[in-house]
Amino acid sequence: MMEVFPTGLEGVLRLRPKVFADPRGHFMETFNEAAFAKATGVKPHFVQDNESRSRAGVLRGLHLQAAPHAQAKLVRVIQGAVLDVCVDVRTNSATFGEHISVRLDAVDHEMLYIPEGIAHGFLALEDDTVFSYKCSAYYAPQAERTILWNDPELNIQWGINEPIVSGKDLMGTRLAERAWEQ
Repeated sequence: MMEVFPTGLEGVLRLRPKVFADPRGHFMETFNEAAFAKATGVKPHFVQDNESRSRAGVLRGLHLQAAPHAQAKLVRVIQGAVLDVCVDVRTNSATFGEHISVRLDAVDHEMLYIPEGIAHGFLALEDDTVFSYKCSAYYAPQAERTILWNDPELNIQWGINEPIVSGKDLMGTRLAERAWEQ
């Protein structure tokens, strides 16, 4: 039970689950394999769930794992809000090097399905933002790649001049270097 909306990148989908709200609060199904496959035509097999908490201004990404450890992800915000960014790094894709930016928050409950071959990152827009995601492959440190969050070729409009970025993310490579192919 969800609505599915395509984005500007092939295979990246915005998902709006059915939320049942009443004066007590709300209930929603965050993932149901059969319903997900029926709504999207995609049958990912998720093997790992991750969660992060960030204060406003924290930027995480742009991350991906190289083949054969590439990951599809289903991401959502449990608390707070983020600017979520996806970059197409599939060299055979018509949208290679393009990106989308989507606001995800705990009020609207929207999620993003991100297929393999997409670099992903987000900027926390509120303190105590809790970000959760399912992955279709286990974390493999040797396959981890980071694309520079402020790569001029990508020209991502994060809406902040000096985000809080980890040392690892500051050492990301430019898209033109195609580090995920190495």
